[in-house]
Amino acid sequence: MLKNILGRFGHKKNIPGWLAASMDAEAFAFAHGNYVPSSSSAIDIYGTQPLAGGAQSLQKVAHDLKLDRYQCATLLRPGEYQMLLVEAPNVPKPELKSAMRWRIKDMIDYHIDDAALDVLDIPPDSPGSSRSRLMYVVCARNDVIQERVKLFEGARIPLSVIDIPECAQRNVAALYEEADRGLALVYFGNDWGLLTVNYRSELYLARKLDMGLKQLTAQAEETRKEALDRVVLELQRTFDHFDRQFANVSISRLLVAPTPQETGLAEFLGRNLALPVEAMDLKAKLGFDGEGPDAALQWRLFHHFGAALRYEGKAL
Repeated sequence: MLKNILGRFGHKKNIPGWLAASMDAEAFAFAHGNYVPSSSSAIDIYGTQPLAGGAQSLQKVAHDLKLDRYQCATLLRPGEYQMLLVEAPNVPKPELKSAMRWRIKDMIDYHIDDAALDVLDIPPDSPGSSRSRLMYVVCARNDVIQERVKLFEGARIPLSVIDIPECAQRNVAALYEEADRGLALVYFGNDWGLLTVNYRSELYLARKLDMGLKQLTAQAEETRKEALDRVVLELQRTFDHFDRQFANVSISRLLVAPTPQETGLAEFLGRNLALPVEAMDLKAKLGFDGEGPDAALQWRLFHHFGAALRYEGKAL
């Protein structure tokens, strides 16, 4: 699992688990959870708080929610980082990140000295596998990281970890895995999508899709149909490639993450893919207080829930 991009800041937690938080110009979004291996993981608080603007508004939200009691994480947004699939260098583990810096320096559009990075391992097929060892390298500009840290520090929120949606989505999918079977999960934001494949609670594949709910829920029927057909084509191509690359991993089904409104996506994919497809309801696997979040809030906080289920056992 991706441990973080920055390294730890040394904040001490008072409440077990993780609180995942993010903010935009309008709202502060948060979720606190506890990952419990081989048991029922739970989300005990979650929601959004409006922001009137400015650091003082964020400080007030942090004070009202008593965020200084928590171990906090946040998520980078699509476009703020790159996730590169590369062949792992044959070097000792302490030298891995330095070797990866050299390997990816020509794969990014800024100087490698301006990059923060971390690595995410993809386990080999078997101990004697002939397949090259692959790894994901996650990199972001230092100024993006520093700006996020400054924002949290200014609001007096004890930030410990910066994570990415791919790892958060992996954490959610792990709740639904079947023993020794791969599991695919697709999520759509407003103008982007993310497909992941898990196997034995590890992230084997992550692929961004350049379409989102704007296309899938367009008023024009022709636009919607074109978007649905594109999703089928992109998923099928990805699954075919995955089968060739990871012949030992059999994908049992595809889960479709919650959406704020009905799209017909799960039904359409079920009719057009040679793979069982199910619409996801997080309340089936996660413990929530009361009735739990509706589909719209599950969609809004989907990756916050995943980041709140962070577990250190998989960290490099």
